[in-house]
Amino acid sequence: MHSLVTPNAWVVLRLPSDSFKLLQIVPNTIVSLGKYGTFSSNLIIERPYNLTYELLDRRAGQKDSDLRIVPASEIHADTIAEEDAASNPKEAEDKVVIGGDGVEFELLAENGEVIIRSNRETIDDSARQTLTMEEIEVLKREGTGAGKDLIAKLMLSHTGIDQKTTFSLAKYKLLKTKKYLKRFTVLPLDVPLLTHWMMTEKDANKILEMRNEAVSLIGSWSNVHFSESLPDTEGGRWLVVDETGGLLVAAMAERMGILHPSSDFNWEGKPEGPHREEAPPATSNTITLVHNNAQPNLSLLKYFLYDPTTTSPPCPTHPLNNHLHALSWLQLLKPSEDTTYSSQIETLSPEELSQMKSAKRGTYYRKLRRWTRTTHIVNSTLNGGFDGLAVASSMDPSSILRHMLPLLRGGASIAIYSPTIEPLVTLADMYSTSRRTAFIQAPPASFAELDDEDRGVEWQGDEDFPLNPTLVLNASVQSARIREWQVLPGRTHPMMTGKGGAEGYLFTGFRVLPAKGRVEARGKFGRKKRGDDKVGAVVKGEMVGEEGVKTSNTEMAQDTTEVKSEDLEMAGL
Repeated sequence: MHSLVTPNAWVVLRLPSDSFKLLQIVPNTIVSLGKYGTFSSNLIIERPYNLTYELLDRRAGQKDSDLRIVPASEIHADTIAEEDAASNPKEAEDKVVIGGDGVEFELLAENGEVIIRSNRETIDDSARQTLTMEEIEVLKREGTGAGKDLIAKLMLSHTGIDQKTTFSLAKYKLLKTKKYLKRFTVLPLDVPLLTHWMMTEKDANKILEMRNEAVSLIGSWSNVHFSESLPDTEGGRWLVVDETGGLLVAAMAERMGILHPSSDFNWEGKPEGPHREEAPPATSNTITLVHNNAQPNLSLLKYFLYDPTTTSPPCPTHPLNNHLHALSWLQLLKPSEDTTYSSQIETLSPEELSQMKSAKRGTYYRKLRRWTRTTHIVNSTLNGGFDGLAVASSMDPSSILRHMLPLLRGGASIAIYSPTIEPLVTLADMYSTSRRTAFIQAPPASFAELDDEDRGVEWQGDEDFPLNPTLVLNASVQSARIREWQVLPGRTHPMMTGKGGAEGYLFTGFRVLPAKGRVEARGKFGRKKRGDDKVGAVVKGEMVGEEGVKTSNTEMAQDTTEVKSEDLEMAGL
């Protein structure tokens, strides 16, 4: 991620009202912030992120406002004043100073007497405000002092300001600051901010109401991380089913270091240096996306300068161009019925290419690249060996795992998100310990008839066992959600303004490989001697099985007579 605001980059503007505005910084354009005003986009290009700007008063004949960088001492004036008051308690007994710039927060009478005092009865009567709405609108239109003058006049005109407590006074000032202060902060766009913006400002249903907590859990439980590209090793390959518009793919790509463009990308959309040919698909540190339609829905990735649907991508050198592999369910389950995969492009000789027109030659190369890429992605996916599976879909999770489990290597992590808990509870029951034990002791006839190599792929389950319960261990369902609380003496409770909606749940597990051949375990077991009248036990067992373990135990009856433990004959386990 760049440290400076680059041209054509997507950024987030945090307004005083704690709302977010997501926009693209196009050079030589005007950015509108609604009631706060407008400014030129060139004023923030090539400047660092996380700076707070203030819209200055417009000069005569000027349509847009200039910007002023607000220093940190002015932003945190309240905190500095509180620390100064705490360090000098004797000096702060008779006066309350909120802020230190002398304009915004210190309210004095004409004779120098401090108007604002604390530790009094809180008065919230709106009738105490002497300024009328008409007068406030006039002050807003004048717009002097970037809103600070208006806030000061509102506090001075409040007749009960001296009777407010410290908490009530700070709350009153904060409300007026959020409403009238003309400031904004430029933040870099990342996945947590994009998720928060989609949940609060846009339609949360488009991302299946997946909050930041769920996004983090999916990345952690599916063990998504960066994997270095090695010449002879294929590793760091994850299988994804994403129906959140690309949010899950973006979160995984951010963990893998392939979400943001490289530093040699300029705002004109051309890489600096000589022309580069299209890179072949990567073999490690990749994301394989399985989607429903002809083209994957990755609309949210446009905010990171990646758009797979256009013929002229905004960033030709984006890492996702060769690290993101997309294929449809048809190409995965029945590749021979897919026209792109089955329609092989014949290789033409140089003589035949030289006789073709430039337009037809370009079409030929485009079709050849498409067929080559599709063939490589489908074949590599069918070979399996993926390190993890991450799913955020409204489909039945059992139908997804039926086809995805054979593609995972042993020990691969599984994480499936659902807005509701019911489908995940049903899935967890399919891999429960009791169901796995019943499957091991009495395998279905349709499963026993298959060969060892075909059981994991060809067996499609039955009524009692929809899935093979021996292929996933540690199946569990969990949930996590951050709730903001108001913490006050006697008034501690969750914030009433919290957003509702789906809770969001996560199914987790690990792919395991069934044992092959004869498995035996032998040992000795004896009960601890607690007295002369205690006896041990003889236990004999043998574990045999390929898909599971078959155990037979024999325990000798205890004798009430006194028997020494060393006289017992112990059979091997």
